Amino acid sequence: MEKIVIIPTYNEKENISSILQAIFGLQQDFHVLVIDDGSPDGTAQIVQGLQQQYPGQLFLEQRTGKLGLGTAYIHGFKWSLAKGYKYIFEMDADFSHNPKDLQRLYLACSEGGADLAIGSRWVKGGGTVNWPWDRIFLSKGGSWYTRIITWMPVKDTTAGFVCYKREVLEAINLDEIRFLGYAFQIEMKFAAWKLGFKIKEVPIIFEDRQYGVSKMHKGIVKEGVLGVLKLRWESLFKDYHNRMKNNEEEAAA
Repeated sequence: MEKIVIIPTYNEKENISSILQAIFGLQQDFHVLVIDDGSPDGTAQIVQGLQQQYPGQLFLEQRTGKLGLGTAYIHGFKWSLAKGYKYIFEMDADFSHNPKDLQRLYLACSEGGADLAIGSRWVKGGGTVNWPWDRIFLSKGGSWYTRIITWMPVKDTTAGFVCYKREVLEAINLDEIRFLGYAFQIEMKFAAWKLGFKIKEVPIIFEDRQYGVSKMHKGIVKEGVLGVLKLRWESLFKDYHNRMKNNEEEAAA
């Protein structure tokens, strides 16, 4: 067990079967953990049906109610660490992230020296397809705003296509990660950067979903704007490395 892809879902019946088949079709030994937040459209039932086709590779965690993207990933991180995975991925269910790029993110960490590899839209070679101008503005503007406030040297701070080495997730105090939407993605990268882990951005082409409905809403944008300010302010008083040392001591006890 080395590589696992975490896919949070809510009403993704049009996409979930195809994205899972695309990942397993890579023949690269990826396992997948779907975390479904009580989708009323039957997404979880589709995954359950596919588990017989991919025994020991496809896993499902069902939660009651729509609890948020951030809490879904934290749940998945803890589950994956407990199972012993070495490389843990974040990925959307809607094909905005190309499954073929999973291997590129993996190689950036396994051979390229990165501790955290980001599928980046805003580095040379990256970009978007069929994305509305307002979403491009929010994403680019949000990343620029985050870099100005935090000084974090990452161009795509809100990216949700990521590969973590397990050591990064073990070092971050996951119980203190509080944000749910875009700010969650920023907070995780910021914590990894403050801990001194090496971050590498891998160019990807991000394509807007063809099926289903985007989960973006005004509350997520507001959380991102205010969350970045809060992150920067709290970082002035937080000793990330001391917390990492404490986490290691607790794990060894």
